[in-house]
Amino acid sequence: MFSSSKSAAVLRMRGATGAMARRWKGGDEQKNVPVPSPNEMAQRPAEYDELTHTGQAWDIADWRRSRFEYMPKQVNPNIAAHLIAELAPVPSEERVVRCDGGHRELGHPRVYINLDKPGTHACGYCGQRFYNVHMTKAEEFDIHHIQV
Repeated sequence: MFSSSKSAAVLRMRGATGAMARRWKGGDEQKNVPVPSPNEMAQRPAEYDELTHTGQAWDIADWRRSRFEYMPKQVNPNIAAHLIAELAPVPSEERVVRCDGGHRELGHPRVYINLDKPGTHACGYCGQRFYNVHMTKAEEFDIHHIQV
């Protein structure tokens, strides 16, 4: 193991300066750093950063936030599931509709959706909703089905 002066010299040779060199240097300044007890940590309310579309929100003290030390975490507020939910359902006079997502080249296979039950029926790939005008009344738009 290196002494603190040797480890600081190694860090300087490798180009580590500033906060990193102070962090690894060792010595008296590390002995005076206050370390909170587990009880103090449990009583502290958790502070979280911005929530992502996958539900990730890290505590301010979480080590995974270190990758966002020099740049802020960029979160897109336009979540695809919310955007497709804003589209109106597509009315159909047929009992079965075909959804292909617009273009086959985008990877969405052809899906045939049965519209016999009242309510809206969503495609399991793209989320587009369909309903049968003969089976679904206005008050039944709150009934949702998903077809995969």
